[in-house]
Amino acid sequence: MIINIKRYIWLFISITLMGMYIQSCKVGEDYKRQDQDIPLTYRHRFSKDSSIANLPWWKLFKDSVLVNLIDTALVNNKNLKTTVARIEESQAFLDISKADFYPSVNYGTVGSTTYNSLSSNFSNSIAPVINVSYKVDLWGQIRTLNDIALQDYLATEEAYKALTISIISTTANAYISLRDLDNRLNIAEKTAQNFQENLEVMQARFNAGFISEVDLAQAKIQVSEAKTAIEVFNRSRRQIENAISILLGSPPMDIPRGLPLEEQISLPKIPSGFPSDLLERRPDIIQAERNLHAQTLRIGVAETLKYPSLTLSANMGVELINPSLFFADLAGQLLGPIFNGKRIERGIDVEKARTEQLLNTYQNTFLIALQEVEDAMIATETYQREYELRKEQMELAKTAAHLSWVRYDGGLTSYLEVLNLQTSQFNAEIKASEALKLQLISIVDLYDSLGGGWLETN
Repeated sequence: MIINIKRYIWLFISITLMGMYIQSCKVGEDYKRQDQDIPLTYRHRFSKDSSIANLPWWKLFKDSVLVNLIDTALVNNKNLKTTVARIEESQAFLDISKADFYPSVNYGTVGSTTYNSLSSNFSNSIAPVINVSYKVDLWGQIRTLNDIALQDYLATEEAYKALTISIISTTANAYISLRDLDNRLNIAEKTAQNFQENLEVMQARFNAGFISEVDLAQAKIQVSEAKTAIEVFNRSRRQIENAISILLGSPPMDIPRGLPLEEQISLPKIPSGFPSDLLERRPDIIQAERNLHAQTLRIGVAETLKYPSLTLSANMGVELINPSLFFADLAGQLLGPIFNGKRIERGIDVEKARTEQLLNTYQNTFLIALQEVEDAMIATETYQREYELRKEQMELAKTAAHLSWVRYDGGLTSYLEVLNLQTSQFNAEIKASEALKLQLISIVDLYDSLGGGWLETN
């Protein structure tokens, strides 16, 4: 009996190994990267320095508070944790797909009772059974499904990298905007104080009968306008602090401050590389290509359904009531389609249509990336010049407002001129702060669009 068991076992193993190593025809085409209409250079050229592009660029601003905020966000952000869980889920699916390469072994128990009317006897049978089955990968379906699971897993990794970039840039931009609002609030408070001092002078002159009530009312309007700006900036500051808190995975809280906006260090050289680099650097582009790769392979999986499948199985057991009775069977099933109402053909058409959709998505993702890089380059270049002009305008406005007050105090001009020039000074200071904020944000956006800086964040 032992010899018979061994024969059955070795026979099944031999057939299984033959199936595993059979030189079969693989259905479906392998993925090939689609040609893109890639320009040789960007319209706005910057010097290439990929070593800087791979650095954690936010540390180059030399603001320790900003660095700490980003580090905290990368650890505690809830969306990032969700993406990590998706990666673990995809890894599990990848491991599941690998299991199909091997035979499956199951156990069970079979029992029966038979009654014979001639002998009026019952015949009972109970036996533990071991079942072994293996699906031969005749057309490469299992291998292709494994490749699909791998591409899906790699796509989730790229999604994690893309989200990491987004969280870093969003946190940096929110912090820069917060420091800008701090600066604007400081400007508004100083302006309100100056306008209040002007009002006190105007009130004294009105009481002495030197000015009209119109001039006094205009001075009061100035103070009210400055105080209104203080409330606007205070409200916006608190709301941005709440937004940063969520990025940090925390309830709304007070956000610490580091360097003032004027002391943030902008980068002397901004790397850009070549448009073709985006295909290897931008996680969203790589993710789109991974999805396209997986979907392309699904066409081959759908096509394998047109051909027969081969499944080998073996059952072995021992009768417990009569242990000397051993039984075993070895079977093979070859099953192929004859008629299915064109369901298989339509399924192939579905996979091809989905592949076309993802191809367009992949190409559009690349085009959007090119646009974002070009826009960021333009913004970086123009905001730098705009800030210099805004600073010049601010200094001129300060001088003009001071000279206008001297002229008014000497009776050479009306208070309307003073009012207009002081308002122009206030607006010029606010716009200069905004231009500096936008210049710094444009640097962040450029690194974001280039896919730079994420390599050392994982």
